[in-house]
Amino acid sequence: MAARIRWSLQRLIQSRNTSHFRSQIHDTSRPSRSDRFPIKTRNQFHTQCIGPNYRKVQLLPLTGPAQFVVRHLSIQTQDTPNPRSLKFIPGKPVLGVGTLDFPSPSSAECSSLARDLFGIEGVKSVFYGPDFITVTKADDDVEWTDIKHHAMDAITKFFDSGDPITTGVTHHESSHSEDDDEIVSMIKELLDTRIRPTVMEDGGDVIFKGFENGTVKLKLVGSCTGCPSSTVTLKNGIQNMLQFYIPEVDDVEQVEDEVDHVNAKVFTELERKLGDI
Repeated sequence: MAARIRWSLQRLIQSRNTSHFRSQIHDTSRPSRSDRFPIKTRNQFHTQCIGPNYRKVQLLPLTGPAQFVVRHLSIQTQDTPNPRSLKFIPGKPVLGVGTLDFPSPSSAECSSLARDLFGIEGVKSVFYGPDFITVTKADDDVEWTDIKHHAMDAITKFFDSGDPITTGVTHHESSHSEDDDEIVSMIKELLDTRIRPTVMEDGGDVIFKGFENGTVKLKLVGSCTGCPSSTVTLKNGIQNMLQFYIPEVDDVEQVEDEVDHVNAKVFTELERKLGDI
């Protein structure tokens, strides 16, 4: 079975005529991360907010005075395996394709919506997916009630404004490159087609950062950051799958960018100062 999948991956990679590849995620029946490969499907939406947004006006073919139908933006929220992260689904595209992580307020200069979300008390980070927004709160002492209300209001006002979601560039860090060797291409193919769609269903993403001496280096973002089950996901889920199909993979390691270390130190210092007050 693994040999057939490997052969299929090689044929698929060889047939590509572009150096960039990205799978679009629309299957809401994919499994959740809490059990991982395989697990039960979770699709529990527990909050709905209707705002005066996305007005689509349609003239009805009726006699008498003209009548209009107005459609409103419907924002749903979905729990994630990380109790500090909540997934907001506006019912329309956010990035369309790709993901974008805002680990701190200083990283949100290219997005007015992200800046507004960081302006909400208790919000630690913001993450954009193809059709969702993940908001992560600072700690367990912060209640979701107020954050959800203000976040829904900010999201509704943003889509009503018609402003672009970002003025920067959305990076597809794990997209295929002409410089990739056979092993790296197969790793990226499995990530893009089998792993990342499932992780995105839980409000996060897995970014390929390198392959060296048998070790696959990955960065977990969105709801995966600081998630209690991220280690289980990395080892029991991602590592096992990659090793099954690609024998050259010996280990999977989670890495962080230098800016992530800086942001973590700044946030820890801020928490310490607030605790001394």
